Formats: sequence, C-alpha cells, structure tokens
Amino acid sequence: MSAATKPKWANPEPAIHHAIALWAANCAERALPIFEQQRPGDDRPRAAIAALRAWERGERPMTACRTAAFAAHAAARDATEAGAVAAVAAARAAGQACAVAHMFDHAPHAATYAAKAVGLRGGKAAEEAERAWQWENLAPELRPIGFPKGL
Repeated sequence: MSAATKPKWANPEPAIHHAIALWAANCAERALPIFEQQRPGDDRPRAAIAALRAWERGERPMTACRTAAFAAHAAARDATEAGAVAAVAAARAAGQACAVAHMFDHAPHAATYAAKAVGLRGGKAAEEAERAWQWENLAPELRPIGFPKGL
C-alpha cells in the first residue's frame, strides 16, 4: 500500500514507528520519577516503558505492550491518595507511550501527559520547558506526528 493510499490511522513505516515510539518512551520516562516518588512500590509504569523499549528492539510482541499499557493506566487509576494528580499524569504518560507499539498516534498523548505531570509538580514554566525539550528532541520530520497541532 502506498503512502498516498494508506489510511491516516495506519501505522507509518517501521523505522518511523520505532523512532516515534522511542521518543514517546523518553518523554514518559522523564516524568516517571514523579509517579515513583508518590507510589514507590508500584513498578507498572516503569515496566510499560521497558516493554515498549523491548518491543522496539524486537524482543517483545505488540500484544505484550498492550498488556503493559493497560497495567500502567491501572496504576494511574489506583493512585487515589491526596496530591497524586501529577503521579496519575506520569503513569498515564507511560501507558500512552507503551501503547505506541500498537498505534503510533498514542505518542502525542504520552508527551502531553508527561508535560502535564511536570507542570503539576513544578508549575507552568516547568511544563513549558518540558514541551520545549520534547520538541527539540524529536526529529523535525517527525514533529507532525508528535505535535499534530504544532507546539
């Protein structure tokens, strides 16, 4: 199927899919300490990022990533204690990043949740700095995928 006839929801070529997956993992991983400080015994978001990296290396199937993504989202739902809003966003970032193995269009959500987590912890300037880092650390040709509405 040519690029012109490929449905817009279809995953891109493997090299692009893997590159956007690694970027999403990097974004989520930067927010991960926020979750781990709040819930130190819960490794589901970290395991989701590890699963995505293993998928990218060809060591795990996409279905294992879907399972790990669901587990990271369950960790977000389980973070119900007071003051856990930033931790929830960080866990959601990991879940969305891991889901990129299934569908590339989860990548922008991973970045958005990661920046939200950073902003909830450190304020508006920290969130803006995180978004700038995300933009600068994504290849220009991939920015339309990672930032479909622009920066």
